Amino acid sequence: MQKVNRHILLNPGPATTTDSVKYAQVVPDICPRENDFFHIMHFVSSELTSFVADKEQYATVLFGGSGTASVESILSSVMTDGAIVIINNGAYGQRLCEIAHAYQLDWYEFKSPPDHPIQLDILKTFIQKLPKTVSYLAVVHNETTTGLLNDIEAIGTICKEKNIEMMVDAMSSFAAIPIDMNKMNIAYLAASSNKNLQGMAGISFVIAPKNKLEKKKTTKPTNYYLNLHSQFKYFIETGQMRFTPPVQTIYALKQAIIELKEEGVKERYERYSQLWETLIEGLTKLGFKYIVPAENHSKLITAILEPTCKAYNFTNMHDYFYKNSITIYPGKLKNMNSFRVANIGDLTVNDINLFLTIMEEYLQYIGIDTKEENLAGILYESK
Repeated sequence: MQKVNRHILLNPGPATTTDSVKYAQVVPDICPRENDFFHIMHFVSSELTSFVADKEQYATVLFGGSGTASVESILSSVMTDGAIVIINNGAYGQRLCEIAHAYQLDWYEFKSPPDHPIQLDILKTFIQKLPKTVSYLAVVHNETTTGLLNDIEAIGTICKEKNIEMMVDAMSSFAAIPIDMNKMNIAYLAASSNKNLQGMAGISFVIAPKNKLEKKKTTKPTNYYLNLHSQFKYFIETGQMRFTPPVQTIYALKQAIIELKEEGVKERYERYSQLWETLIEGLTKLGFKYIVPAENHSKLITAILEPTCKAYNFTNMHDYFYKNSITIYPGKLKNMNSFRVANIGDLTVNDINLFLTIMEEYLQYIGIDTKEENLAGILYESK
């Protein structure tokens, strides 16, 4: 197999992929309505389910689209009665709110800081004091704005006590952080192909109990392409997606699933965690400060406070790394200037060490002596 020029993606997705996943897309042209392609679809949907739930009781519904498509599918297809509480502690919780607003759902926003764990007692009181019955709750598992890991098992316990269906955006946790939908009381889970799965971008999916997917919304549909129940029904009856799927991307996803099964979800998370420890140790030595403390961190993506020294400029730093085939990402926090570094994908410790080496070179390039003892004081000058 000819090697593909390698770029190290340290953005929160798409992630760096193996050559075998890339080459899995090079297949003979096939009409996705053929039986042969049905077998690919069945394998992909079945195996995705098995990572987080019992295949006999749960099923995966595939969509062509980015991760937001699956989140929007849940929010726009499921609600039939009662209100929904949306936990907003980052840019992706905010996106849930924006989708709810677009569909004119009956929703309430529970705001929580992006750098501290959700206070569960306050959440519980918030739900109790609402003037309407709460039937649903939506939360992001790994809030990639900062790297904060929300305790969905504890939130699921609250939902179980109050007979609330919990919807989880697991876009940046699925296939790395172990998830048990039944144990965690997750009614609907959304994820995509291009992050910890290490597949190509273009496929999103929803995993839910079959009995919930079979329940068609009794009120007038508010969506069409993203209708979760219609998509599930069509797949069960035909083995196909209702609309043309991204064929080659699904072949790549099949290969990515095979490679995840070989590595193991638990083992993949251990690898990512080791990369994170190396990353944090190196950045700390270089004087950088990260936002979320280790005990609340997903260890998958890290928001780092931007230096305040005059020589620093994110765009210039980004371009410096890009010239060295490494991609980093800007921050999404409104009140704290930050940039983000992810450690997911087909990465090794050598890749993280290379990033740290280039970071030190960049600091020297902008005139900072990395041998100084008080690097943090130099990077974060008092204003």
